[in-house]
Amino acid sequence: MKANENIDEIVGDVDPEVHLTYSDVSEPPESPKGSYLALLSLGAIGVVYGDIGTSPLYAIRECFHGPHAISATEANVLGVLSLIFWALVIIISIKYLVFVLRADNHGEGGILSLAALATPIKPSGRTERWLLIALGIFGASLLYGDGVITPAISILGAMEGLSVATPTLSPFVMPITIAILVGLFLIQKRGTAGIGKIFGPFTLVWFMVIGLLGAAQIWHFPHILVAVSPYYGVQFFIDNGWHGFIILGSVFLVVTGGEALYADMGHFGRMPIRVAWFTVALPALLLNYFGQGALLLEDPATAENPFYNLAPTWAMYPLIALATGAAIIASQAIISGAFSLTRQAVQLGFLPRLKIQHTSSREIGQIYLPAVNWALMIGCIALVIGFRTSSNLAAAYGIAVTSTMVITTILFYVVARELWNWRAAPTLALCSIFVVIDLAFFGANIIKLADGGWFPLVLATAIFTVMLTWKKGRSILQTRISEETQPLEDFLYEFEHKAIHRVPGTAVFMNGNASKTPPALIRNLIHNKVLHEKVIFLTVKTRQIPYVSPTERYICEPLGNGFTRIKVYYGYMEDPDIPRELMSISESEFRFDASTATYFLGRETVISTSKYSTMSRWRERLFSLLLKNARSATSFFSIPPNRVVELGEQIEI
Repeated sequence: MKANENIDEIVGDVDPEVHLTYSDVSEPPESPKGSYLALLSLGAIGVVYGDIGTSPLYAIRECFHGPHAISATEANVLGVLSLIFWALVIIISIKYLVFVLRADNHGEGGILSLAALATPIKPSGRTERWLLIALGIFGASLLYGDGVITPAISILGAMEGLSVATPTLSPFVMPITIAILVGLFLIQKRGTAGIGKIFGPFTLVWFMVIGLLGAAQIWHFPHILVAVSPYYGVQFFIDNGWHGFIILGSVFLVVTGGEALYADMGHFGRMPIRVAWFTVALPALLLNYFGQGALLLEDPATAENPFYNLAPTWAMYPLIALATGAAIIASQAIISGAFSLTRQAVQLGFLPRLKIQHTSSREIGQIYLPAVNWALMIGCIALVIGFRTSSNLAAAYGIAVTSTMVITTILFYVVARELWNWRAAPTLALCSIFVVIDLAFFGANIIKLADGGWFPLVLATAIFTVMLTWKKGRSILQTRISEETQPLEDFLYEFEHKAIHRVPGTAVFMNGNASKTPPALIRNLIHNKVLHEKVIFLTVKTRQIPYVSPTERYICEPLGNGFTRIKVYYGYMEDPDIPRELMSISESEFRFDASTATYFLGRETVISTSKYSTMSRWRERLFSLLLKNARSATSFFSIPPNRVVELGEQIEI
């Protein structure tokens, strides 16, 4: 296996000196209040609840008009509505809004943030629980499946309203959907800071409209509200048996935005997300679902598309336009989430460096990853062409999210017990309830494996394999370099007894292990036989928190004879800028002149041999491919290319 650059000489893995304790998982600053809370809640309505807010387009329909549909009798309608009501209450309102949102990693949420809390890296490195780490990685991998399916099913579901308005437009549904998807992904490189300001107000209008549509139908049939009683849900399973269990796979579509809700916590904080849910999103969703149920009792033939049939004829096209806008906003939130998730994975060492562009000078979360963007676009278009209808896509939708929800519950239990010191019995009882419900939904969705459920699992498995291979390959590379490098203390001792010519200027040697001598320094001495007057041994570490405060950004340690050891720390949500950090160091004895600095980076050729091989041949080839296509260290660390010297060496692994 050959590759052209080794990153572990340049940047260390997740900082082994950082052991998270409960004090690290602090409460956020004082909760927002008044008008500021209202403003944040409005933003949360657009970004956080865009995904779950478009579920009415297809959720009820899949229960009563699909490959596993049941007849729209009064008992069945009331039973399904009861299941929907309690799914929203237990999974979203209680599990996520009350409990999971407590698990913030310095304000950030999401499966990788939760995994970072559940598996703190100990100083020895041997105490890492790789099973939990693997669960977190697989959960993150599953979310990419959600990122591909959500834009496809949301926009396709909105466009299918054209078929309800007039059947003559049915042939245009798929082409228009593809055109909207292409346009959506093309605008990503321009950023969404401008149009993002209308997400909240637009989605608020969407929730108001769907709530009013449902309320109007409930007014004509108020008896539908008895479905709030869990009795009807229990009776539904008694009456329908196995078929009733299968319907759970369609019922689950109403809660598919739960994981996205948690992942977006860092943008708004837990309080605005809770306020937006209980005051706007939940009431509007329940009104619309119960309104669709009332319509089905009045006219079972509307099961083909009960959402659009709620609207009067004159409102059909405006509703289609509104639904399309809501679907685009939901898709945008998922796409932005995929960008953020990928950056976290890169910084935590689970993916190779990728090109990251900032699309806003004011919003730190506004980023664009070209490789991820185009991969998502191709995947979405392929799904639309392959599945053709949102009903077919619904079969593929639930498996990824249900699997992630199970993993979230397991990791939450670990965090609650070990970081928060919750008592074992009540914590186990609470999480057992969540796991049973999660597994029930997972079981109902896994039945649809052959109907399309295989897609997110295959995609997640592929991404999971890439992440583990990259992590393993980096670990092997780090070990080999460490074995072949001299302890820094030994080098400094030998330097005292050698006559090495010093030249003016500053040399910065990037070093993955602060206790070792940078290989690039040794190669520089061998080839050039000189050292600069000032030499900096620079180690960059990623901590298991999203952001590192400026006061904890670096540690500067003078070593004498012009040598300085510096450790720079970043969070997994931050982008490194090494020249900026070096110029910001305020120690009186340290002065960094960027105009005279030269950065020495290692450029290794990695060779696979039977002597050291610890991965299968196909994984070695995969690691080689990933390494070759990783973003250059010069670009990743924002180092001026004209100040870089690369020194090559072959490394056997």
